[in-house]
Amino acid sequence: MRPLLFLSLLLLCTSELAWSGTNDAEDCCLSVTNLIIPRHIVCAYRRLSPENGCRLSAVVFTTQKGYQLCAPPDRLWVKRLIKRLDKSNSQNNRNSS
Repeated sequence: MRPLLFLSLLLLCTSELAWSGTNDAEDCCLSVTNLIIPRHIVCAYRRLSPENGCRLSAVVFTTQKGYQLCAPPDRLWVKRLIKRLDKSNSQNNRNSS
């Protein structure tokens, strides 16, 4: 009887956390890759930092297939990739206006 009660309480608490949206750490990176991510597979990025509730600062690149790849924000190749994405997005915005 005790294991069933414990399991019920665990499910109740877990579902309450998911429902209330208080678990923001799900969007954080646990590690970053040092492998260079090719520009042609990336379509967007976002930055994560301790201000977002994450322990690890990272840039999350989204690939065209929807994968999320975490990279170290201080690496030169990451900064260059961000600049290229920003430039490409600004050109696309001008062309669509």
